[in-house]
Amino acid sequence: MGHPLPSSTVLCHPLPPVTPEVRRAHLTRACDLFNAGDYWAAHEALETVWRSILRDGDEAAVLVWQGLIQGAAALLHQRRGNRHGVAVVGRSALEKLAGPQRPDVEVETVRFRERLAQALAGAADAPRLELRDPDGERMTDD
Repeated sequence: MGHPLPSSTVLCHPLPPVTPEVRRAHLTRACDLFNAGDYWAAHEALETVWRSILRDGDEAAVLVWQGLIQGAAALLHQRRGNRHGVAVVGRSALEKLAGPQRPDVEVETVRFRERLAQALAGAADAPRLELRDPDGERMTDD
């Protein structure tokens, strides 16, 4: 007989696979929340997609999604006046978002990264998080 688990132990069950429709719904919600300035809720919605990517094992895609999540967190730190949080989390976000647009990431990341850098430096408004259509074009207007 084994030892019982401590009462504080939480048993984690594997998450069910995220269908393309469910994933798109989470992304649409994340974009809406982010663009409304609700960075914490957008962060949470993006984490749902990130967790599905983790399950797939695509480490390069995981980093991009982490960058998007950290971008939302950095903007929240900025709103709250936490300069250290902006610097540390913002720098990490920008590093993870560097490089060309990944075709498997449904949100536009190149312009997002440029505008995020400007916003975190206090030189521009927060960027918009924009979905791309299946052909790779942005689906929303500036």
